[in-house]
Parts: sequence; C-alpha cells; structure tokens
Amino acid sequence: MARKISNSFYKRDAETLARDLIGAILVHRRRGRAYRARIVEAEAYVGPHDLASHSSKGRTKRTEVMFGPAGRAYVYLIYGMHEMFNIVAGKTGSGQAVLIRAAEPLGDWDADLSGPGKLTRALGITSPMNGLDLTGKRLYLMQDPQYQPRIRRAKRIGVEYAGEWKHRMLRFFDDRSAAVTRRPSG
Repeated sequence: MARKISNSFYKRDAETLARDLIGAILVHRRRGRAYRARIVEAEAYVGPHDLASHSSKGRTKRTEVMFGPAGRAYVYLIYGMHEMFNIVAGKTGSGQAVLIRAAEPLGDWDADLSGPGKLTRALGITSPMNGLDLTGKRLYLMQDPQYQPRIRRAKRIGVEYAGEWKHRMLRFFDDRSAAVTRRPSG
C-alpha cells in the first residue's frame, strides 16, 4: 500500500535521494482531481562543488530555495519556456536538489511525461510552486513498496559545460520504463 513520504525522507544527500525516488509516485491535486505519476528518471545535483548544479553559482534569488530545508519544490524556467521540477535534498544550507526528468502517468489519464518540461507541463507544475512544501496536500510524493524498479545509472543530460562533473554518474532511471528520456549506449 502506497503511503505519503515524510520530510525525513528528503533529508539525505541528493545522490541517495535521486536513486530512492525512482518508483515513487508524484501526486498533484488540482481542479478537484489528483494527477498521479510514477517517477522513472531523476538526476542528482550534489551541492555547490558540483559545477552542473545551480548552487555552484552561490546563493542567489533563484537558488535560495536549494539552500533551504529539504522536501521543498525547486521550480524554475529555462530557455524562457520550460519549467523544471526539482526536489531539495540534504541538510539545510547544502544546496542539493534532484531534478525529476521523467515519469509514467497512473490512473485514468494519459500524458507524455518523458522529459522534465513535458512532465511539468502535463502535471501543471509551475514556477509559482517554487518553495512549496512537498509534505502538504497539493503536491506530494508517495512510496509504493509493491513496485520494484530495475534501477540503472548514467551520466546526466545537458551538462556539457560542467567540466569533470559532466562525466559523473548521477542520473538514475527505471530500465523497464519506456518514458526514460535517454538510455546509455552499449
């Protein structure tokens, strides 16, 4: 039986959290309906020393939520058109987060959630939700002990600018899912 994830779950380092989020259920209650999706791909951003992380630029108005308490939504706009949904991880002040890259819709709705922009658009996750407590009633996650993903890891996507950090194996995905955005070659 699925149960709501408590705040203590998020207070772990981003790498551990990213792996453990694979198979979790993301729930967004809006317009009188609960939209549910199983997370199948996530990337860890492990703090200010990680050159691919927004927190590597320090505390700014944009990144302040990353340095706040774990279990908060970090939602931002890229390329002026795609909103990205991240989950703040670790200890307060650590600047860690996990990007949710892909999911599979559950229940009686159908959507393409195979990419972080597609996921936020279909689920209705928007920038005003930045900083939202993910243990509340509007946007939250549930653990589903019945579901056992086949977890693999790979390099993160779109971080070519990050020097040695572009090679870090900080992306986790469920190898059984067709919604995964990019599989490693070989």
